[in-house]
This record gives sequence, C-alpha cells and structure tokens, in this order.
Amino acid sequence: MIRHLVLFKLNDGVSRNEERVQAGARAFAALKDEVPELTFWECAWNITDRPIAYDFAINSAVADKDVLKRYIEHPAHQAAAAQWREFATWVIADYEF
Repeated sequence: MIRHLVLFKLNDGVSRNEERVQAGARAFAALKDEVPELTFWECAWNITDRPIAYDFAINSAVADKDVLKRYIEHPAHQAAAAQWREFATWVIADYEF
C-alpha cells in the first residue's frame, strides 16, 4: 500500500471562504467517488491557527505505484489540482506502508 499525503498552503491574500477555494475543496472531496482505485480518502481544512500550519490536507491510500500513477493522471484529479495551482502551494509525500 502507498500513502499519499498532500498539504496545501493558501497563497497570501487568499481566504478559504472564497468561492474558487471552496470549489477546489469540493473538487478534491468528490475524488473519493470518482476514482475507484482509492482504497482510502479523506480531505479537510486545518482546524488550528499556527504560523507553520498548512491550510488543507489530503490523506489517501492506493494499492501500489501503478495505481498511484493512474490516480495522479486521472482527469478528475488533474482538474482539481489545476484549480489549487491558482491559489495555493503544496507539499507531497508518498510512502509505502
């Protein structure tokens, strides 16, 4: 199994209440129903107010590297990621467990 973690930091001046940001969050939330190869999926907003904290997180799992590649290339994932590129930066970690 591979864990796929992504942490998003909204760009300066961007609020989570903006419609484009909310649309991006909805797009990622919908992936759990659009990508059948996902064995685990959760995403949510950060609930703490610390300077080092990121704003939004995805925690997911897939069976193997081939499935991870298919997920990354999936049109729904590509569309959601494109939205986030407009208003956030992120870090990613993929590891086997």
